Amino acid sequence: MPTELTSNNSAGESPRELGAEQPSLEERRALIQRLAGYDQISRSARLQSFLHYVGKQSLKDGCPEISEEEIGTRVFGRPASYDRGQDNIVRVNATELRKRIELYFATVGAHESLIFEMPRGGYKLIFLRRFAQVQSGPATSLTDTPLTDSAPAELHLPVQVSRHALAVLWAAGTLLVAFAIGCAVLYQQNRALQRELHPWQSKPALAAFWADFLNSPRAPEIILPDASLSLSKEITQHPVTLNEFLDHSYVTQIQSSDLSPDRKADLISIFNHHPVMFGDVRAAQLIIALDPLFSPFHLTFSRFQTADAFNWDNTILIGGKTDNPWVYLFDKQMNFDLNNSGAIVNHNPRPGEQAAYEGSYTQEGETGYSVVAYLPNPSRTGSTIIIAGTGSEATTGGAEFFTSENQLEKLQNALHTDRFPYFEVLLKTSQIRGTSFNAEIVAYRVYPRPH
Repeated sequence: MPTELTSNNSAGESPRELGAEQPSLEERRALIQRLAGYDQISRSARLQSFLHYVGKQSLKDGCPEISEEEIGTRVFGRPASYDRGQDNIVRVNATELRKRIELYFATVGAHESLIFEMPRGGYKLIFLRRFAQVQSGPATSLTDTPLTDSAPAELHLPVQVSRHALAVLWAAGTLLVAFAIGCAVLYQQNRALQRELHPWQSKPALAAFWADFLNSPRAPEIILPDASLSLSKEITQHPVTLNEFLDHSYVTQIQSSDLSPDRKADLISIFNHHPVMFGDVRAAQLIIALDPLFSPFHLTFSRFQTADAFNWDNTILIGGKTDNPWVYLFDKQMNFDLNNSGAIVNHNPRPGEQAAYEGSYTQEGETGYSVVAYLPNPSRTGSTIIIAGTGSEATTGGAEFFTSENQLEKLQNALHTDRFPYFEVLLKTSQIRGTSFNAEIVAYRVYPRPH
């Protein structure tokens, strides 16, 4: 049977798998080159290299299926014996590449008659033809109408409108009124349903802040922190840098350290799991609950994220640099910094502000601080939200700030604006035993948004 494609097709077109009418090698190679030059792929060196490799292999006569291990070693520089169960870099990037291939053929490449796909479960490219469907009946044109020599009959229009015609007009008018009333009722019902399905849209401050994120054509990424990194830091006293995180050298450094064999084994065991703190999960739940039935968010783990996503996606980073090293990307943009010691540093204190803020715990309750930031991504093609607290509850408090109509309205009033600029806010979260958390704005910084 022909292979069916739905995501790549424009209306009225149907692809079919190529058989005897295989296109030339040059035609297929040129198509791969056009995809590699597509801006949504060329921006990512990893995805472009991925496409070049699988494209080159797929063009070889009699090419067998391309294995995940082969791509991991040839494209991403992994050792030949790497553990694909723990390191899924190939699968993560393949998912992203498939999305961008589909996007190309649905938009700028909608005119392409030759297309290809990378079917799920494999990596070899499959080429297909896309033909416009032909109307089943013959079209009729003015030139098909036979011409005669006879003159057209004279048209006689009645001077008075008959009672029957008036009745027809009255009935039509009645139907139009009923139709208009029905449309108005359906419109009101649709608005009520939208408010029920998307509750944030009926709250002005939430709608003003989240509209760009939630109406984006691509799902925003919620990136959970890796608690194994903060556990490792407590044991080794060495925080993992972004470069160590990207090349996985923090694992090999453990093996060559002065730690005892038992302690090394414990740390390796921790790295082989994906621990997440409850407060971080709760923060993600609060954000997802903004649109509970049709959540537009994509939840992922910091260890599985790729750097290029920050150049064009909207992202939400939960956690500080100790357990989510991707926050290092925004170091130069931020004034309030949750450092590796667990305190929030105020790099440029203003009058009345402290140089540092630390959480405290007593028998009566606890006080924490969190940084909540809304910043442009590195390439300024999207935005990033950062939520980092001095403790698990403070992180949850930061998420509550972004999902609270009351809190966002307070910030709106303080900024005297309807449209949120980029900003950082330092929050103080406090709780007396047996009561709910209370959050207050301690300080903030505002940054202009590009026009």
